[in-house]
Amino acid sequence: MIVPFENLPPESRVWIYPSDRPFREEELTKLKEALTDFLSSWTAHNQELEAGFDLPYNRFIVLGLNQEKVQASGCSIDASVHFIQELEKAFELSLLDKMNVTFKQGEYLSHKTLEDFKKMAKERAISKSTIVFNNLVDTVDGYHNFWEVPAEESWHNRFFK
Repeated sequence: MIVPFENLPPESRVWIYPSDRPFREEELTKLKEALTDFLSSWTAHNQELEAGFDLPYNRFIVLGLNQEKVQASGCSIDASVHFIQELEKAFELSLLDKMNVTFKQGEYLSHKTLEDFKKMAKERAISKSTIVFNNLVDTVDGYHNFWEVPAEESWHNRFFK
């Protein structure tokens, strides 16, 4: 069962998928439809899951799941990853590559390989105060409070030593 993302409890589980590029305007409607269809029929052990999505900055897909009612199962998580893989193919996106970093440079978002990010840190092209997206947060509360943080407050800090 799909619910508005903002209605999910703070302890709800989240999965964040950064895109290697912004979603095009004409893609957003199709993405929203695909996400709505998937989440409307997402189940665990034949029980409906209460889930929602967010598309911040037209650059990320955030899936949220209220596990107070029904817990995600291995099969339901596999189904969501398979769905994300289908989106990658349909929209020619990279969403599952964990070896990339998305961060703010002024008002713009940059998406770089981890190696390029390290190099930028070493060359001081970015700093500990650079706002990064910590896609390792795993709850709605973490998403709202610890997703966009200065690099020094996330796992990215190790590149500035």
